[in-house]
Amino acid sequence: MIKQLGQDVEHESIVLAWPWIERAGMEACLRKGGERRVWHACCEASDSGRTRMVSVREEEVRMTVVSIRKLGDPVLREPAKPVTDFDAELHTLVGDLRETLSDSRGAGLAAPQLGVGLRVFVLSPKLFDGRSDLDHLVNPVLDFPDMEEQDGMEGCLSIPGVFLDTKRRMNVVAKGFTMKGDPVQVVGDGILARCIQHETDHLDGVLFIDRLTPEQQERWIATLRAADWFDESLMTKVKNSPHQ
Repeated sequence: MIKQLGQDVEHESIVLAWPWIERAGMEACLRKGGERRVWHACCEASDSGRTRMVSVREEEVRMTVVSIRKLGDPVLREPAKPVTDFDAELHTLVGDLRETLSDSRGAGLAAPQLGVGLRVFVLSPKLFDGRSDLDHLVNPVLDFPDMEEQDGMEGCLSIPGVFLDTKRRMNVVAKGFTMKGDPVQVVGDGILARCIQHETDHLDGVLFIDRLTPEQQERWIATLRAADWFDESLMTKVKNSPHQ
């Protein structure tokens, strides 16, 4: 049984909260153990001017909350490889990134942080403020339209508990692909631009701590040593980002 838009969708005794179907082709997901069921909605305008669902196609996709790799894991320092196959495995990877990011309540997450050396990252939909349905990029390439910079606090799910003022470029244009292989472009400023640069750095084996001044380096090392998960063997050589 399918109920009216904005209410729940009930299917085989499973109830799915469907909060934002606004047009055909949007998806919603139901977590069920280690899986999610993805529901593709076909919608049409009703006589009242509202949008209503007229049919739903169900697809089962395995998505898992994955342990996030921490500072000191070699995969975080290795440049990721470009994606060449836009296949089911890539869809599963994007699903795992989405699920893990949602669980961690972060702003972004890159494939190397899950131990996968591919050029893929996801961003929290909140960063787009409803301006875009896109929440991921595959094989991103960055361009900076100007030299304007920004300062602001930055953290990383791979370095939990550490937040430091980090200089970034204010505006960015990111070109890449969706997991289906469709070319896309994201124009961002402020916090969105910061997150795009942060996640792209991950794909180059660069961490935000690599952008700190020598004085900041000393402060973050002291903060890091106070963390309950810290081990002296985690200390790694600072790298330079190709995206300055």
